[in-house]
Amino acid sequence: MKILLTNDDGVQGLGMLKLAEYLKGKYDVTVVAPEKERSAISHAITLHKPLRLKKIKEEQNLKIFAVNGTPSDCIKLGVEVVLGRKPDMVVSGINNGLNLGTDILYSGTVSAAIEASLYGIPAIAVSLSETADIEDKRIYKFLESLIEIILKKGLPKDILLNVNIPDFQEGVKGIKATKLGKRIYIETFQKNYDPRGKEYYWMAGKISKIEEDEGTDIVSVKEGYISITPIHFDLTQYDMIKDLDSWSIKIE
Repeated sequence: MKILLTNDDGVQGLGMLKLAEYLKGKYDVTVVAPEKERSAISHAITLHKPLRLKKIKEEQNLKIFAVNGTPSDCIKLGVEVVLGRKPDMVVSGINNGLNLGTDILYSGTVSAAIEASLYGIPAIAVSLSETADIEDKRIYKFLESLIEIILKKGLPKDILLNVNIPDFQEGVKGIKATKLGKRIYIETFQKNYDPRGKEYYWMAGKISKIEEDEGTDIVSVKEGYISITPIHFDLTQYDMIKDLDSWSIKIE
């Protein structure tokens, strides 16, 4: 079985490398990851400069490549160039920090899994609490179990799984299938000046509101559960199609 790994933390991302080392004992693992951190880049792809692929490591059941591109670029290159075929599964992560609720719209980690799903490849995006011990074997045993089930059962067409793992040291109560929550941010911009006197802005954001709906990934992780959210990338709101047809919009 061939498994393709990527992330948005960069090819030196510890969570991804630890997972690759763990899985290589059972699977043929290929890592194709950005050469540097590309967090919050969403589903961007590189069109206006050449992509460069560099082999970092090769040993039995494990190959590692770095790409001067985005997580989505890495999936495309991994499938079309490095492997020359679809892998049996794609795992994006383990991301350093959770990807919950509407934050997935910005996540390079989740977008890489979406790209794999567009290829028709079973895919999961995996994110871990920043306070968790990346050496904790329970993380990898859980993921191995999940991967085995997916390889056996598959996933429905156009569906990927977004997995968020809380800190095992704080006590994990179990696993919950969840829906996306919603976090609302207040954007702040710090104004500064460069050495030539030209102004620039540094963007930051803080959470202003979290919708505490039961059954969401946000609430479930907060309560100490591993959250698994099935994501469908068809964003069409089908209920509104008939309403739009009834608007009688005119073309002059």
